[in-house]
Order: sequence, then C-alpha cells, then structure tokens
Amino acid sequence: MNTTDVKKLFEAPQTTLTFVHSPFCATCHLARQMLTTLESVFDREVFKEMNASLHPEWMQHYKIKSVPCLIVTRGGEVEEKIYAFHSVSYMYEKVVGFVE
Repeated sequence: MNTTDVKKLFEAPQTTLTFVHSPFCATCHLARQMLTTLESVFDREVFKEMNASLHPEWMQHYKIKSVPCLIVTRGGEVEEKIYAFHSVSYMYEKVVGFVE
C-alpha cells in the first residue's frame, strides 16, 4: 500500500477499521488471527491493513503508539484506537457498532 492509498483509506467518508501491524511482531500475528475470525463471523472483509514499518509518517500523524493497533477512522478523524486485543469476543464487542 503506497502513501496515496493510505491517505484514501484514512480519509474515506465511511467508517474504516484499519489494522496497523508490523510483519515482525508476534502479537500482531495473533491479533490478525482474531480479526480473521471476526471477518468469518461477519461473512465479509471488514478490516483494512497497514504495515506500520512502511508508513511512519501516518503512525506519527495519527499518534499510533504501538502495534498492533486497530484504528477506526471516518473522514480523516479518529473515532477510536484499540491496542489491546484481549479475545475474539472482546474485539467483537468493540467493533460490532462500527461494522456497517
């Protein structure tokens, strides 16, 4: 994903749930498995992805402190940042209201 694609992703008028990760982060891999499970529950792709290592300017702009992070944006505004992916049921409760 290039910088233009990331800008379009974060500034989209609809609610966007973006999974920010690093390929060398073991916790990120576990978090991704949880999100994959949720996508099977919703029966569609729900989450976009961004490799934090490739986009440090966006990490700084949106003040993302660590990975994994699920950042919820709408029209360029942050609605929520989720850093702790406790369990699939916890994540379901966190995102169900954002899934349109």
